[in-house]
Amino acid sequence: MKDASLRARAVAALRGLARALLLACPLCGGRPVTERWVRVRPACPRCRLRLDRGEPDYWIGALLFNLIAAETLFAAGVLAVLLLTWPTPPWSALYWGSIVGMIVLPIVTYPITKLCWLAFDLVFRPSHPGDFAPAP
Repeated sequence: MKDASLRARAVAALRGLARALLLACPLCGGRPVTERWVRVRPACPRCRLRLDRGEPDYWIGALLFNLIAAETLFAAGVLAVLLLTWPTPPWSALYWGSIVGMIVLPIVTYPITKLCWLAFDLVFRPSHPGDFAPAP
């Protein structure tokens, strides 16, 4: 019984993460949840889940996810360039590319990481009636 419950939660967590990576609501998969690339709607158009869970400082966790994603992609890119061009890596290109990458990557990953944070939060704090916006 306990094993089945744990497996069901793991499947739900992976489903929510996959939906978030596809820019859909982590709870129901409804779309669209973004208005523009850097703006997420207040609530899911299908299930009405508030995408900020009704808390003013909710996106601090999303900012942390954004930082982790950008830094991980940056490190992977630098490592790939070093491995592919060793023993004479293009240091100037790495320097300038790193500057551009650290400006662009957080913007590119912004809506995805916001929804990934929501999916992560839903694993540990399942939705309750107060998390849903009233129907329009």
